Amino acid sequence: MSDRPVYQQDVDGFGTVRIRALDAKADAGVVHGWVSAERAAFWGMNGLTRDQVADIYAHMDTLDTHHAYLLEKDGEPVGLLQTYEPEADRVGECYAVEPGDIGVHLLLAPADPTAAPLPGWSSALLGAVASYVLIDLDRRRVVVDPDVRNEKAIARFLRQGFAAGDRVVLPEIDLPDVYLPEKHAQLAFLRREVAFPG
Repeated sequence: MSDRPVYQQDVDGFGTVRIRALDAKADAGVVHGWVSAERAAFWGMNGLTRDQVADIYAHMDTLDTHHAYLLEKDGEPVGLLQTYEPEADRVGECYAVEPGDIGVHLLLAPADPTAAPLPGWSSALLGAVASYVLIDLDRRRVVVDPDVRNEKAIARFLRQGFAAGDRVVLPEIDLPDVYLPEKHAQLAFLRREVAFPG
């Protein structure tokens, strides 16, 4: 699989953000380290082995409606991005899907405890993701559905300009190897004209 980015953006004062297709096998080590950490409990993969995580993303790679990407900052992996067509996902059963909608799941890597904090870290990454899905992919609206207990993620999205929708209980579904069969979510939406006015 090519490591050529599907999107790249130079962010002033931050660095170069690249978004590239996730390689389920080659990236399994770094992704497993992120999704198996306690801080990522809301991602639903705590307790899975590296091979199980690789299998999930290898399966996702066969789908036309769901895609996984690695976010990089100056060549270093810093996050996991998943995009999906809401009408092909359980979230599409919970709100009125509009033409041009795209769903996003975002997991940012833990901060390096030995490095000085970089202000605007999550905002810069979210801004690049918004540019990719709304401008590059020509979508009208992004929908996110973080767990209602994930207050940090919800606050991060709201600071970025997302508008909170109704809290919902996503329907129970059977997903092998995923341990969140029921999820209480906070829907939030970002329209292109809000993210990129004018």
